[in-house]
Amino acid sequence: MTGAAQVAPFDGVLAGRSDRLVRDDGVVLPMDAGRWRSGAGHGDRWVLDRCTGPAVDLGCGPGRFVVALAARGVTTLGVDTSPVARALCRRRGAPMVRRDVFAPLPGEGSWAHVLLVDGNIGIGGDPVRLLTRAAALLGERGTVLVETAPEPGEWWCGTVRAGGVGAAVPWACVGSETLGALAPAAGLRVHGLSAGGSRTFAELVPT
Repeated sequence: MTGAAQVAPFDGVLAGRSDRLVRDDGVVLPMDAGRWRSGAGHGDRWVLDRCTGPAVDLGCGPGRFVVALAARGVTTLGVDTSPVARALCRRRGAPMVRRDVFAPLPGEGSWAHVLLVDGNIGIGGDPVRLLTRAAALLGERGTVLVETAPEPGEWWCGTVRAGGVGAAVPWACVGSETLGALAPAAGLRVHGLSAGGSRTFAELVPT
């Protein structure tokens, strides 16, 4: 999440006041805030197992990846603009900074892994700009770990509203094939994809 205008809709989701985002084309995006607020589960292992060095989670929400990686001995930092996310992270002892992902962040150019999970490839509504930002955070031989939309060819940019009401914020939905086509513009390429399961992840590396 990025920018003050984006805080309110996602605060409502994180606080449990809404369980969906509605795109400006009418498509409903279910939001599983209950899963986000619980601990990392089996469906998250593909990402967790690839984090072998310091990781930064962009749009960390309640911080379940931060907590899970810390339990594995991996230095991790969450980043989110939401005050609700900050409160939830503090409650579970997850280190995070409340900051725009495009603002200066700790460890610029030194992170081994950048996480964009739970739909956060949509942050800002411009995936190439976001991927370029993620690439700039990486150190040598770093990776960007992205959760993609279920349909490989999905490609949508526009605005969303929590529950279909309130402030509209820029967002995007990107499938794995589309991600592969967009990544080179950010200096990245797809190195691996998850196999099976109900969620799809991609590992990107610098070109």
